[in-house]
Amino acid sequence: MTILSNAKIYGIIKNDTFSKQRLTKGERAVPVEKNKEYEVEIIDNGYEGEGIAKINDFTIFIQGAIKGEICKILIVKVNKSYAFGKLLEVIKKSENRVETDCKTYKRCGGCSLRHLKYEETLNLKRNIVQNLVDKTMQNSIKVHNVIGMQNPFHYRNKLQYPVGRDNKGNLVMGVFANRTHQIIPVENCLIQNQEAEKVAKSIFNFIKENNVSVYDENSRSGAIRHIIVKIGFKTNEIMCILVSNERKIKQEKELVKRVVSEFPNVKTIIKNINSKNTNVILGKENITLYGDGYIQDKLENFTFKISPMSFYQTNPIQTEVLYNKAIEFAKLDKEDILCDLYCGIGTIGIFASNKVKKVYGIEIVPEAVETAKENAKINNVDNIEFIVGDVEKSFKELIEVREIHPTAIIVDPPRRGLDATTMNKILDLEVNKFVYVSCNPATMVRDLKMLEEKYQVKEIQPVDMFPYTNSVECVAALQLKK
Repeated sequence: MTILSNAKIYGIIKNDTFSKQRLTKGERAVPVEKNKEYEVEIIDNGYEGEGIAKINDFTIFIQGAIKGEICKILIVKVNKSYAFGKLLEVIKKSENRVETDCKTYKRCGGCSLRHLKYEETLNLKRNIVQNLVDKTMQNSIKVHNVIGMQNPFHYRNKLQYPVGRDNKGNLVMGVFANRTHQIIPVENCLIQNQEAEKVAKSIFNFIKENNVSVYDENSRSGAIRHIIVKIGFKTNEIMCILVSNERKIKQEKELVKRVVSEFPNVKTIIKNINSKNTNVILGKENITLYGDGYIQDKLENFTFKISPMSFYQTNPIQTEVLYNKAIEFAKLDKEDILCDLYCGIGTIGIFASNKVKKVYGIEIVPEAVETAKENAKINNVDNIEFIVGDVEKSFKELIEVREIHPTAIIVDPPRRGLDATTMNKILDLEVNKFVYVSCNPATMVRDLKMLEEKYQVKEIQPVDMFPYTNSVECVAALQLKK
């Protein structure tokens, strides 16, 4: 067994097979072997919160390990320049380690930081963003401390559980095991809304009691694939979505009747048809079985309509924090023309509408734009226009064809970040008020480096939208260089 401290070897296994291997010129020996155990010191935590150790400058990633710990690990995968280890035992524990309070934690992979004190997860997330900034950007900037939650439990307003059978043929509902399609039954998820869980369990019990068929990935047969429940945190309105491989669900009328009678806050039930062999949960066709096909929720004083397909932030409590911070950073005034790029159902643009002269929102998903227009009407916002289209093309057209000249821009791009065309158009416009909202700090920092050509990054504020996970949302304030 090999023991490390501060990435230096205390002792080396003699006559290891790797030392006898013949190497080609320029290659170096890989100092670990698959299926062998080692003792290592965790010298850092990585981008996803995983522990990092080194043997002879060779990097090993260990999920569930914490900086400063001595751990016994099993090497499970070896690449040319790094390896992955499985945590077997924590020999010396970090003071920041806590006993996990979730039975499915180790297999689920959703709350990957549940072994850490909550305050330490915030420190870890700040350090992740700070390290990306330090390694990537030209100018130094100190990232603010992460804004956390007072109560980081049961914060999700959307539940989506796969349904299927286990190895023994038993019906199961829960979450996919990490990096597999094996379903782990969930008794009590500590991040899901508790009422949403009750609704999902009631639907699942009906499926079991009435022998409703469930989807089988191998044969691609059976009906129910997923149960999705959305809930308005402030309105308590509930939407149920039954994702089905088949158009007809056995006793669906009886199922609807039972759910509605048991849960009066259920305002709509929808059957979503998805017969494709895909990892995408929702299909394109929705059939409303009960209600109007949507629910509503409130963010501060604004009401938002939520449809089956539309994106709505999963943690509404922190969403208000995030949006208010974005608007604060933008320093908007009544003369501003604001472009809200990747606007979704219009939440940020509507939030900012009473502070500016005009808002233009651009979003590629047609249903989201229709919902955004309805949201504007619901909130009596008449100084906002929503455009369906790819931001890359539609933003350029808005500027060059319609000759709209924005004085402020807020972007909230998908995980891949900004495309080159939009990036160049923003640089050409030289808008002084510019805010970047991001769910992926890696692509955000990559884009900020490109924007440093003309902009100075003044502030970066991380927000803990998904407590106990490795995700962190950020808001960056940029100022045009004089």
